[in-house]
This record gives sequence, C-alpha cells and structure tokens, in this order.
Amino acid sequence: MAEGTSALKAWENYYVIVGSSAGALTGLQFVVLTMIAEARKARGGGGESIAAFGSPNVVHFCAALLVSAICSAPWGGLVPPGTAVAACGASGVVYALVVLRRTTRQSEYKPVLEDWIWHAALPLLAYAALVHGGWAIAHDSADTLYVIGAATLLLVFIGIHNAWDTVMYITIMGLPERRPEPAERAAPAPVAAAPSPMPAEKRTPEPPASFPR
Repeated sequence: MAEGTSALKAWENYYVIVGSSAGALTGLQFVVLTMIAEARKARGGGGESIAAFGSPNVVHFCAALLVSAICSAPWGGLVPPGTAVAACGASGVVYALVVLRRTTRQSEYKPVLEDWIWHAALPLLAYAALVHGGWAIAHDSADTLYVIGAATLLLVFIGIHNAWDTVMYITIMGLPERRPEPAERAAPAPVAAAPSPMPAEKRTPEPPASFPR
C-alpha cells in the first residue's frame, strides 16, 4: 500500500502540468462559446450544434482538471483515489453517450468521419480508460497510473482539437442562415382595401342641364 501511494505521489508534477493546462483552457473555451453566441445572434440557429460540439469541450477540460486534483491529493492509500477516478470516468461515459445522442439528433451540421472520431469515439475511449484505471488502482495495481495519465492528457487534447475545429468552422464557414418560420413563409400578402363608396349626401351635385333659349 505504501509503495502504491509513493507511486501516486511520483505523478504530482505531471498532474500539476496537465491540471493547470486544463484549467486555463477551460477559461479560453468560455471565450470560444461567447464568439459562437455572438455569431448565433447575428445569423440565427446554432443551438443544437453548440450543445453537441461546443459545450462538451468544457466538460472534457473540467474532467481533466478533476482527475488531476484527485491524483494530486494527499491520499493515505489507493482505494479512495481509485474509486473517485472510476466514478469520474463512469460519469464521463454517460455524458459521452448523451453527446452522441445529441450529435445524431441535431440537423444543423452533418458530421464527417473526423468529427465522429474526435467528438464521439475518443472521449468515450478516454472516459472508459478512466473507469478501468480507477478500478485497477483501487485494487492496488499502481501500473495503471499510466492509463489514467494517458486518458487525462487525451481529454485535454480532445478539448483543444474540438475547440480549434469549432472556431475555424465559425470563422470560415459561418453558422447556417436562419430559416424562416412556417408562419412567416405561409403569411399571405396584405390586400389593399377597396375604397368605400362615398355617401350620397356628400357627393358633389352635378350642374343642371341648360335649356336652349
């Protein structure tokens, strides 16, 4: 048990670097989401695609920061940090499946193969690795600390790639134009009202016909 705790302590500098990077990148992601929100106000749309491709990056950064904090805390054994990391990974797996469902349901952007890899497959792999690594170190297997370290760093790389990809898409392609609502498309053109006939008493009387003398 003491050997495993010392092995966990040997990773402190690694998680200080990864955790501080994830924390800083989380702040930058809020700037990215602000840019997307401004583009959304200007052009309309973007709500479903933001939930599928923008917001998960913040979760990935926060997950990397949380795992770094867990692995840097002064634990007395491997069971508590292992359980916490496994719980974090299980929550991430559930969230990755929710994001996958949002991606398939949104209709504003058609994902390509690269999007499926970086937005669906790799996050699911990273969180599943956290579940495996946390369960293993909870059972006194310190060798899987490499698995947790790799999964945490992968989450940071996923967030960086996805945030950059989102900014480049908004900058180059822009958000789709807002489609008119059905009520706007079906609204009939206004018809000019026919002039109402003037009352008889207000009509100008015609001059009487003159008789020849």
